[in-house]
Amino acid sequence: MTLLAPDPACFIKRRKQLLAWMHRHGGGIAVLGTAPEKTRNRDSHYAYRHDSDFYYLTGFTQPNAWLVLIAGTEDQSILFCEPKHPELEIWNGLRWGPEEAAKHFCFDAAFDSGRLNDELPRLMAGHPRLMTTMSRPSDESFFGMLRGWVKQAGQQVRGARAYPTNWLDISDVLAEMRLIKDEVELATMRKAASISALAHRRAMQAVRPGCHEYELEAEILQVFRKNGAQSVAYESIVAAGPNACILHHRAGHDIMRDGDLVLIDAGCELDGYASDITRTFPANGKFSGPQRALYDIVLAAQQAAIANTSASHHFNAGHEAAVQVLTRGLLDEGLLKGTFEHALETAAYQQFYMHRTGHWLGMDVHDVGSYRTPPLSNEDQPWRMLSEGMVLTIEPGLYVRPTDEVDERFWHIGIRIEDDAIVTANGCELITRDVPVDPDEIEALIRG
Repeated sequence: MTLLAPDPACFIKRRKQLLAWMHRHGGGIAVLGTAPEKTRNRDSHYAYRHDSDFYYLTGFTQPNAWLVLIAGTEDQSILFCEPKHPELEIWNGLRWGPEEAAKHFCFDAAFDSGRLNDELPRLMAGHPRLMTTMSRPSDESFFGMLRGWVKQAGQQVRGARAYPTNWLDISDVLAEMRLIKDEVELATMRKAASISALAHRRAMQAVRPGCHEYELEAEILQVFRKNGAQSVAYESIVAAGPNACILHHRAGHDIMRDGDLVLIDAGCELDGYASDITRTFPANGKFSGPQRALYDIVLAAQQAAIANTSASHHFNAGHEAAVQVLTRGLLDEGLLKGTFEHALETAAYQQFYMHRTGHWLGMDVHDVGSYRTPPLSNEDQPWRMLSEGMVLTIEPGLYVRPTDEVDERFWHIGIRIEDDAIVTANGCELITRDVPVDPDEIEALIRG
């Protein structure tokens, strides 16, 4: 067995970009740790997944690793990782070890992570400013270790030199860096999208009345792994009939009945990058009249959102366009009453459409980055303009639950259509259309 390392060029470039930002903000030392391993039960662990920010700067995917960047008179990029351990590697697989990691990932130095308590205080000495990501979800052990190393650094210098007394959060600067994808990232995301589209096509070909939700999930997972994806980007949603009106329904034992719609929201993760596709289709291969009517509304709303996704539009323009189409369609089908203007002003559509039309996509399925104009991201700020290289989803939907005000023909119809889009100068590139959205093409694929 051999270990494979990604091309280090893009990771070196990103570290240099962050070091330049650190210099502009007074220099200092940055410390980032990767994600910890998580116990599932007793001595069984969840499948390990690295921290996205850490991977973005290193390309390193093994646990118990730390990155140190020093922006000083001489910039340094240092990795701490687990040492080689032949006995443990028999059980858990090969480790890079510091020597090989420094060589393959192009660090200035690398150390055994067991030396953190000795080396980190020494490296911190002389630097009054410590930079790290403070948005890690409730990782108190991470901040506890940082505080301990800072304390040790202060004891070592004894007033003769500076040590970190000023902490800066670099979460936002990393989020802004990650928001614009480079060509390596875009190529990976196109490939992930292609694999996920293939899986959705397979699910359409396998569906039939009497099929369980978990059976279609199994078809999807097989295609993911068979085509090289390492994992799912998120837990797959496979929802039959009424379950399609539950936004985060997990694939279960429910059976798809003749006449049901099936909503599948599933995407693979490839080399650290997510894809995210939703398709809705009839279990028996034929949309009913009410199903087709609502499907056509959602598809028209998505087309309107796509037309408003480009570098000349702000982030919310697609959502605003989709909402207008959805509102008009709901009025035409009698699901809403009154005038178009009043329905839009009162957001009456939210009874049937309660989420936004898209989100950032990248290493995380709901990726980092402000939706408002930076540096502030509160609701008083205007929506940010889209830029070339951003990637987002476009995913309008309609979900009709039984109520006395709604014609029974539409009950239990849940529809969402979601594609992944790369923002370009004059529009957007849809990278997930290898699986159809046209209802006639969907029916033909299922019947075929």
